[in-house]
Amino acid sequence: MRKKYKFQNAYGSYEEVLKDPEVDFVYISLPNQLHFEWTFKAMEHGKDVLCEKPIADTAAEVEKLIECSRRTGRVFMEAFHWKIHPAAHLFREILESGEYGRILKTHALMTATPALPPGDIRWQYDLGGGSLMDMTYVLSFTRFAIGADTPEEVLYARARASSEDPRVDEAMDAALRFTDKKGKDVYGTIYTDMKRAWYLGLLPRVWELPSINVETENAEVFFYNAMMPHIYHYVEVKDKRTGKTTRKTAYKGGMYWGDRGEVWWSTYRYQLEAFVDKLRGRKPAYWVTNEDSVQQMKTIEDVYKSSGLPLRPGK
Repeated sequence: MRKKYKFQNAYGSYEEVLKDPEVDFVYISLPNQLHFEWTFKAMEHGKDVLCEKPIADTAAEVEKLIECSRRTGRVFMEAFHWKIHPAAHLFREILESGEYGRILKTHALMTATPALPPGDIRWQYDLGGGSLMDMTYVLSFTRFAIGADTPEEVLYARARASSEDPRVDEAMDAALRFTDKKGKDVYGTIYTDMKRAWYLGLLPRVWELPSINVETENAEVFFYNAMMPHIYHYVEVKDKRTGKTTRKTAYKGGMYWGDRGEVWWSTYRYQLEAFVDKLRGRKPAYWVTNEDSVQQMKTIEDVYKSSGLPLRPGK
């Protein structure tokens, strides 16, 4: 394998990677249940970590990672790559401009059509599976739009359990009440589905790419394909006062990146640029804070508790 792909180094185990003094940081994209373990071990071995979402199975695990980070002096970041792309910053700029009034409610969804195949790790409870765990982007979109930490309450959470394992949510439909920065209530609904039927049994639901709709006092703001905006996206604003609809896109620059970046950079490239800036002592254009990861995980737990399904096992 090393010769075929011309790798400079090859390792026989994860432990060997962590013991190599030439390795500065690691990217972890293992099944959810292994995120906490290997992020913790990596920092213990002096490595900085970029880890896929969700970064742990429980909020308590994220707190342990923060303690480990402080003790070892190592950096870790949850890889919500979409937040670091200029399109997300355009979305935020529109919502925070004040032009369209305060946010009243939101709706975010993410589905898989056709269904994820049997045997996929996302169907396995012991590996941290479940639609809300894997498609946690919907909560990330919602909290990002509102600028909220955790919901004041989960109004309802209805899970459709997997026929293979009733502990695993095949789909999740939930409503949450948040409080904005001015103390006003904002209502958010989310929908995730790992087994979404094709439309009329014939067509994949491409219009259900991970997206969020935000209703404000004066407009509806729709961010299409928020998870992978580098492939294609738009931020659509329907002004309630004039009836006018406008669409905008952003592939580079913006309120955080300025003149930096290229239109062909993916969300992952922007994420890597920010992460390396942090490690080199520079201020990153945008950063997913560890505290935000705690709040994200607490929100996931709140929804699971309300749905009646068990939390992921954790360590």
